[in-house]
Amino acid sequence: MARNKEAVVLVIDVGPSMHSVLPEIEKVCSLLIQKKLVFSRYDEVGFVLFGTADDLYMYFFPDTKNELKEEIGGYEHVTVLRNIKVVDEDLVDALQKLPRGSVPGDFLDAIVVGMDMLIKKFGQTNKAKKRLCLITNALSLIKDPFEGTKEDQVNTIATQMTAQGMKMDCVIVRMKQDWETNRRIMEENDFLMSVFSNKSSSKVVYVESPTSLLGALRTRNISPVTIYRGDFEISAQLKIKVWVYKKTSEEKFPTLKKYSDKAPSTDKFATHEIKVDYEYKSIEDPNKVVPPEQRIKGFQYGPQVVPISSAELEAVKFKPEKSVKLLGFTDASNVMRHYYLKDVNIFIAEPGNKKAILALSALARAMKEMNKVAIVRCVWRQGQGNVVVGVLTPNVSDKDNTPDSFYFNILPFAEDVREFQFPSFSNLPSSMQPNEKQQDAADKLVQMLDLAPPGKQEVLPPDFTPNPVLERYYRYLNLKSKHPDAAVPPLDETLRKITEPDVELVSRNKSIIEELCRSFELKDNPKLKKSARRIKERPSGSDEEREEFDKDADVKAIDSMEYSAKTEVEKVGDVNPVKDFEEMMSRRDNPKWISKAIQGMKNKIFDLVENSCEGDTFHKALQCLVALRKGCILEQEPKQFNDFLCHLSKFCQEKDLRSFCLYLTSHEFTLITKAEAPDSEIPEHEARSFMVKPELDSQNMKSEAKAEDDIMSIYLGGK
Repeated sequence: MARNKEAVVLVIDVGPSMHSVLPEIEKVCSLLIQKKLVFSRYDEVGFVLFGTADDLYMYFFPDTKNELKEEIGGYEHVTVLRNIKVVDEDLVDALQKLPRGSVPGDFLDAIVVGMDMLIKKFGQTNKAKKRLCLITNALSLIKDPFEGTKEDQVNTIATQMTAQGMKMDCVIVRMKQDWETNRRIMEENDFLMSVFSNKSSSKVVYVESPTSLLGALRTRNISPVTIYRGDFEISAQLKIKVWVYKKTSEEKFPTLKKYSDKAPSTDKFATHEIKVDYEYKSIEDPNKVVPPEQRIKGFQYGPQVVPISSAELEAVKFKPEKSVKLLGFTDASNVMRHYYLKDVNIFIAEPGNKKAILALSALARAMKEMNKVAIVRCVWRQGQGNVVVGVLTPNVSDKDNTPDSFYFNILPFAEDVREFQFPSFSNLPSSMQPNEKQQDAADKLVQMLDLAPPGKQEVLPPDFTPNPVLERYYRYLNLKSKHPDAAVPPLDETLRKITEPDVELVSRNKSIIEELCRSFELKDNPKLKKSARRIKERPSGSDEEREEFDKDADVKAIDSMEYSAKTEVEKVGDVNPVKDFEEMMSRRDNPKWISKAIQGMKNKIFDLVENSCEGDTFHKALQCLVALRKGCILEQEPKQFNDFLCHLSKFCQEKDLRSFCLYLTSHEFTLITKAEAPDSEIPEHEARSFMVKPELDSQNMKSEAKAEDDIMSIYLGGK
């Protein structure tokens, strides 16, 4: 058996208690073989059923036999459907039509039969990858052994499994109705499964839905490959030997190759491969082919192309040394989750190196205790063209036989960070915030669609939820291999539960959805209406009907023309400055409109205040200030507004326009505080004391003016 090939024995319970989930098991096992045909077509698979009535089963399937039963006896109701062979399409068809057993099965007997198949096939010296996949609900009683206890029997099997280098995946399928069965048998079998998990390389998972079952069985075997082996340099004197693996990686579509059908059908050795050759020709003479030695790479620099030879390109390349170096430590709260880039890697100590394991474990536990993370600089291989800076998060193990490790995530550089300023909903006016009834309706909707309700299993657990796009692709690929003209089948019901809302859940909570619809009034947005005219068929009735139709068409044409004739606002005007300002702030075709709108509104406010006659324009100036304040909060520009208000206040003091300051104070108009906008530097108590009071004597005026100057100096750069 080749080095990276795998031998798998599927051990499936087909007893009466499993009949309801066997259709889903058929899909999962068929998908396992389909993926192996795509990625690992030299892998070998065997197939064992338990819970079968032996005599009846042998009558319908005479080619199947249980060699262990014939040799030493016992192991009843266990059938070898297929011996270990290289995967083929016939096995896919066989797995899609599983027989239904009629007697309870013993999963320990079935595991022993599967182990016997692997031992006879590969022997004790062959170190090939050997795996058992057990699928059962573990609800049937396990018979007592001839000697010792059931736990002793499991320990013996687990020891033999470890000695032979075998692994086992146990998928325990229990639907809601299964929990009402015999609790004593269920708890006993769960205990035996835990012994397997502790004593051997076995993984036990419990699933409660067809969707989880689809993702529980590991259908593709991916060998772990290190991306780095070397020193983790803490300092020049302290280095720890580490290995780095990929922890997560995106699963992509298999590579599609170009295929040619030009080869004759009689040629058995035709590869049908397509080879692509490129020719480079001169612009001056299209018939002349330019040889490789006369070609050079060029880079666009403005309107020109700058040629750079391969020698020059090699000379300017950054060639760092292979290394992983510690830069320092920081609090875990300083590294946000959204900073993580790309895949997750895992740092482990060099296997077998006790000093490295001890040092890495001590470092991980100290960081965990102090709530710290490490920032490291990594160059995975010699001559790598780029350097990554990442964060190490301690992963302290709770198992005695599993050493501590680190998770590694790449962090962005300054050029990789994208700052998106989203205003807070709490800063919106009360008319744009939900009332108690609306909030309650939204809360009920969220609670209704909770995928992890309290006291229940999560509906779509990430570890057991497969990618529905990939799953559907593999199934269609299998169908296409048998029927080239087959159409794409409808989405499978199991995959539909991943991609679409649960129909039963929505129907049960229809009243909650209707209440949400009643709580919010929906209106058409006039800004989104198109100006295109609709062509109506002219009525063929009486003259009055045709005349009425013409009038209606004329009115709609005029409305359409009026709407299309509107031009976008480009400055804050005199007639309706607030509306002009809001329309300019809402434009997103160019970022310059925000700064232009703010500056235009500032100028307009100055004009209104300076040119007022006994305060006749103060009301309009206040409206403009309110609009400017709201816009600066929404666009996260509090400093611009605060600077302007300080400057306006000083201007009013100098021009003897203190009446406007009193007018603002009477309306409780203040600076933008830090509570309203995170970028503001003004605490709430300073904002309240900014404006002068209505009653002022000469002494108070001096002190207030001084306090005002102190606040303005914060924004204008004074001391």
